[in-house]
Amino acid sequence: MNLRSLTLALFAATLSLSASAAQLACPELAAAVQVNACPTEEELRFTYNGYCSDNAKAYANQTDSCIRYEDYRAMKNTARWESKDGEFDGYVSCDLPAAQFRALKANSMTVVPQGKLTKLVCTYPQGINFTYRTKSTCKLLDEKACAADAANCQAACN
Repeated sequence: MNLRSLTLALFAATLSLSASAAQLACPELAAAVQVNACPTEEELRFTYNGYCSDNAKAYANQTDSCIRYEDYRAMKNTARWESKDGEFDGYVSCDLPAAQFRALKANSMTVVPQGKLTKLVCTYPQGINFTYRTKSTCKLLDEKACAADAANCQAACN
């Protein structure tokens, strides 16, 4: 085989790989990785005072979480986690023990178009969502199986 034929064969193989649909399932949280540290209590109090003392936010009625420090803390005391492969990510409360978080199983998977992006959102107990974002089009492979058991949910994106 000459160099030109080899180059064409490699190019064709690349096209066929990129044309195939990626199949995705909700990640197992047991293998998830915490990406950033939880904020300290001192950091939370500092940002609460700065965020909630902003007059512009008060005049725009954007201070619902400022009524009580506990509300603000619940909203901001989170850390970013990623699936083992880094494809899905989400924010998890730092008040949730890691062992309890890692034991959670997905409740559902939904496809959410958002402008030019498509999001695959895996929902877990405790209000946790892990999201995969892509510019590809995605669809659930078997909606009935997925509705019956989230462990059966798979989506194809291409």
